[in-house]
Amino acid sequence: MTVLTRELAYAKINLCLFLGPTRSDGRHELVTLFDSAALSDELVITASNAAADRVVCDGVEGPNLVGDALAALRAVGWNAPPLTVTIDKRIPVAAGMGGGSADAAAMLRCAHRLAPIAPSVIAPIAAGLGADVPGQLRPGPSLGTGAGELIEPLAPLAPYGVLVIPLPFALSTPDVYREADRLDLPRPATELAALHGSLAAGLTPALTINDLQPAALSLAPQIAAALDAAGGAGADRALVCGSGPTVIGIFDGAGGERRASVAASALSDLFPGARGTGPVGPSQFVDLA
Repeated sequence: MTVLTRELAYAKINLCLFLGPTRSDGRHELVTLFDSAALSDELVITASNAAADRVVCDGVEGPNLVGDALAALRAVGWNAPPLTVTIDKRIPVAAGMGGGSADAAAMLRCAHRLAPIAPSVIAPIAAGLGADVPGQLRPGPSLGTGAGELIEPLAPLAPYGVLVIPLPFALSTPDVYREADRLDLPRPATELAALHGSLAAGLTPALTINDLQPAALSLAPQIAAALDAAGGAGADRALVCGSGPTVIGIFDGAGGERRASVAASALSDLFPGARGTGPVGPSQFVDLA
């Protein structure tokens, strides 16, 4: 079948995440600085012989956010022919790297190549799909506030590499947030505002903190071994990515990606699937217009 278009969906890496009070809608206020890693899923989009859109993602059961994105596009009058979207899944699933949100954002990002759609409707659709989707519409570093859905794009960060250590189990994001509340981890709103101001001036090693990490460790103490392994393999800093359980190691400097790849090779027997990568380069950024 003829391929209509392809789109990469980049993993999200939270380089810091600060947890604030619970909002009236039940979600938490956040301040987070995140970037897009070159680790990516790929969406392959073809015309469907069926009457309705189909999403195929081997190894992932249940509803898919790409299907929700397609339904939302149809609801605003987008008239592409029925499509089959096949997802080549490379981002670890339920791992705190925003893979499902990245896939949905990729679908929204390429929709204008399949049928006309006003760019102004894409952001509201993304916000309706979940707090992680808006920040992944445009790959690259961003500062997220609100529940993570209010996005301020940032200039490219200083060079670094990332060691990604997937773990062979999943953590439920709601469970991690509930555990964070049980552990009394949320910060006061005043402290959150001060951290936002600090991050706006630039990310420093002292700010490379994930407030959800103690909750993830409480639910899955075996994460500690991966954190220790990342540090032992030379990472300048190691932390849980998002709500976990994936662990990332940050390798600073222009040689960081090479160092991260060497570390991944050294850890591959202990942690199958460990890989080294880097941030998405400016040449890979996509114009939605």
